[in-house]
Amino acid sequence: MGRFAKVISAALACLGFVSTPALALDQPAVNLGFTSFLDGGPPAGPGLYLSQYLQYYQADRIADNRGDDLIPGADVEAWVSLTQLIYQSDRQVLLGGKWGLNVIVPLVALDSNLLPANDGLGDLLVGPFVQWDPIMGKNGPLFMHRVELQMLLPTGSYDRDKALNPGSNFFSFNPYWAATLFVTPRLTTSWRLHYLWNGKNDDPPEPFGNSQAGQAVHGNFTSAYEVLPGRLRLGINGYYLRQVSDSKVDGVKVPGREQVLAVGPGALWHLSRDSHLFFNAYFESQARLRPEGDRFVLRYVHHF
Repeated sequence: MGRFAKVISAALACLGFVSTPALALDQPAVNLGFTSFLDGGPPAGPGLYLSQYLQYYQADRIADNRGDDLIPGADVEAWVSLTQLIYQSDRQVLLGGKWGLNVIVPLVALDSNLLPANDGLGDLLVGPFVQWDPIMGKNGPLFMHRVELQMLLPTGSYDRDKALNPGSNFFSFNPYWAATLFVTPRLTTSWRLHYLWNGKNDDPPEPFGNSQAGQAVHGNFTSAYEVLPGRLRLGINGYYLRQVSDSKVDGVKVPGREQVLAVGPGALWHLSRDSHLFFNAYFESQARLRPEGDRFVLRYVHHF
């Protein structure tokens, strides 16, 4: 969520590096590390939830398809605010699962020393989901999971003359499966596995007629230990994205596929049964055709 990657070919064209699309297009903004510990289920059961996220991202380099500097000296900075409403019903709809709806509104501020940037609202995210009740054991929950049919709607601010935009200007389908496994009552591991399909951008940077980012897979992974019972969990968190099909410009495939890996520490403070505060830090590596930097996420969740 929040768009801090760039249209690589447009950025190069703006700087005079290339005149034809020789590189892959960038992926839309997706959930890379926004969610982490205990991701397999809501912390307080059915009802209405409000989540407020604040993210800071900074990268001192943009990687090419080999991991070298694509634009020497270029940096990227982003502040992202996400306001999320989640409603989970108590009505069963599929194999005992209960239906729900997830809506996220991003607000993004972007900056770069070399690339023209645009600020404003990001793409609206809407996702109906099915949440299954936890599988219980003698000492508490053992496993909980959810499936969501997430969609990114092209409602965000977009300027074809800017290399950095909050909105992608194309529709994306981004379903996922999230789960939490209780290894012991105090030790958990969680994951969220996404598939990403992207539609066409019919208003890409000049001189292209249309563009389509390739399909991708991405996921978040975490492990946490309950240091203070009922209060504090500490752990590690990470994410990985890999583009799995070629992007296209005017129907022609272009070489190069995006990739990034990030790992870092995190904490979860249970303020009460209905209020929770997450902090996650990520340090990126193995980037291809995208920025490589550091990401810090603060997230507050409240159950009404």
